[in-house]
Amino acid sequence: MTTTDVAMHMSDGIVNAPTSLIFGVISVLFVGLAAVRARADLDDRTAPMAGLVTTFVFAVQMINFPILPGASGHLLGGALVAILVGPWVGTLCITIVLVVQALLFADGGLTALGTNVFNMAIIGVVVGWAVARAMRGLARRSRGGLLATAFVAAFVNTVVASLGFVLEYAIGGAAGATTGTVFVLMVGFHALIGIGEGVITAATVGAVAAVRPDLVHLLRTAPRVEQPVARGEGTQA
Repeated sequence: MTTTDVAMHMSDGIVNAPTSLIFGVISVLFVGLAAVRARADLDDRTAPMAGLVTTFVFAVQMINFPILPGASGHLLGGALVAILVGPWVGTLCITIVLVVQALLFADGGLTALGTNVFNMAIIGVVVGWAVARAMRGLARRSRGGLLATAFVAAFVNTVVASLGFVLEYAIGGAAGATTGTVFVLMVGFHALIGIGEGVITAATVGAVAAVRPDLVHLLRTAPRVEQPVARGEGTQA
């Protein structure tokens, strides 16, 4: 395995057929669940936002930035979609991007589509959302807090998603490299990629929040704080 193989989009033959099948089934089941649960999050405001987010992630994933000679990375988008449209809709957004890329642009193999969905649309989105939700108090406090939350969530989701690749390779790797080598390359490179992911995610979330904070799912779904009732309010004279 050379450094050019160290990309989040897995191609055909990186893992064996049984491993691809197992993670493909898991991905189908989870995406099906996401399709059901996403209905509660889609309305006249969020549906257009989901379309815009999907288009944006698709566009930026087509742009690779160099990490080291022979290795490049691109935005994964897990934390970005989770923060803006929620984890269920976000999973569908990333899945659509991956399917279109595999079918029309040969970016990621067809037999590896299930593993790619598992790594980016499931692990990436779920981890990004979990981190963002854990930091939601900070995100609500100030603009700086929101940007910090977006950056950290994106960085963590990128590194953890790369571990999904390592897991799949450890189960059924077929590219001739040791699992230890894959671990070092994937985690090392994606820690660097995560910095770029964090900057892009923070900038995008910040731009949306500056104009329409009501469209940021992380803020819109925050627990409502009960306002104290003023003395004398709600009582009859």
